Amino acid sequence: MILNTGSRTDIPAFYSAWFYNRIREGYVLVRNPYYPLQVSRYLLKPELIDAMVFCSKNPAPMLDELALLSAFDTFWFVTITPYRRDIEPYVPPKEQVISAFQRLSAQVGRKRISWRYDPVFITKQYSVSWHAEQFRRMADTLSGYTGQCVVSFIDLYEKTKRNFPGVQSVTAGEKEALIDAFSRTAARTGLQIHLCCEDAGLVRSHVDASGCLSKEVLEQAIGCRLSVPRRKGIRSECDCLLGADIGAYNTCGHGCLYCYANYDRATVRRNMDMHDPSSPLLIGTVSEHDVIKQAEQVSWKDRQMSLFDL
Repeated sequence: MILNTGSRTDIPAFYSAWFYNRIREGYVLVRNPYYPLQVSRYLLKPELIDAMVFCSKNPAPMLDELALLSAFDTFWFVTITPYRRDIEPYVPPKEQVISAFQRLSAQVGRKRISWRYDPVFITKQYSVSWHAEQFRRMADTLSGYTGQCVVSFIDLYEKTKRNFPGVQSVTAGEKEALIDAFSRTAARTGLQIHLCCEDAGLVRSHVDASGCLSKEVLEQAIGCRLSVPRRKGIRSECDCLLGADIGAYNTCGHGCLYCYANYDRATVRRNMDMHDPSSPLLIGTVSEHDVIKQAEQVSWKDRQMSLFDL
């Protein structure tokens, strides 16, 4: 199984102490976001978890104790976008995030870390030409530390439209112009761009539409074949291996206007105030009314053959 930590919140940035406590104790509890009294229990054992997947705008708080994860295979997405504080008010300065990206790459290896440049949106301030130039500069800095980059365009969820008034979808022409520019930069810097839930018509040299965490990407990262069962994806157009998320919505403190996972800042503050690093739950504690069930956990690794045996 794949243990996902990053579709609902940013655990490395805000809850690294809690996560490492979970590793030490060997299990984690996760509330169902739609039926809160239903709680799943996951065992944090290397023989059950084929890879831990992290997605963060600031992995720095995780780095000093990363040795605690040495028994696990991990894969890291680090989002670095050039937006200013009007869009990402509480994200650390980009220079700091880039430095953390480089440190993380040195520890886990460049095949196990991917740069996310998303979501992309267009305004007068953040124009097509501006994005092309900023992407070029970041790619030049990061290309030696990763071989891949995930790109997607903004999705206008109801939460996003409420928190980001006036934001517009990126037009087909703008997408074409941006991907053309990104493709040229990727070819020069040796990056492979993975489009996330985007039209296959945007595929170019060094640009594919196979998803941000396809089976092939993860196999190359961990050096092992995976026998993944047929399953329904999170989104109909997404075939990535992103199940079993241990995070919680409305708990990310970055405050990005485009975020789909937060309802509003006040809700996030209330939830963060209920966080207890010693609790098996990310937010709050177990109550007598909770129904805790052991989650089904099965390894997908083909332990008879690694990629290096082929």
